[in-house]
Amino acid sequence: MTSLELTYEVAKVLDEKKGIDIKAIKVQELTSIGDYFVIASGSSVPQVKALAEEVEAKLSRMGLEPKRVEGSQTASWILLDYYDVIVHVFLEETREFYSLERLWSDAERVDLSKILTD
Repeated sequence: MTSLELTYEVAKVLDEKKGIDIKAIKVQELTSIGDYFVIASGSSVPQVKALAEEVEAKLSRMGLEPKRVEGSQTASWILLDYYDVIVHVFLEETREFYSLERLWSDAERVDLSKILTD
């Protein structure tokens, strides 16, 4: 599975679990930490945890385990590091505060319109 295919798969999982404002950006040309970031929000701590747990469970069933998971204790920002794809699940207000999309504004946006439900 390519890193772009994994990005799409993660976005689908987040969408199925009702993630909010799911975005993906290609950071491959800007950093060596990964190829893509997938960013999504949840409206509450339980939803943020559920979104992250669902990504982890679905990818685990596909034989993919994260290199590391950060933020599970507070769950205002959970990071799942899948080497080439890094998943960021935020509480809405935490996402607004850190504004990764603005921070990485030079990154190419990935079109997710064909895989996300409206």
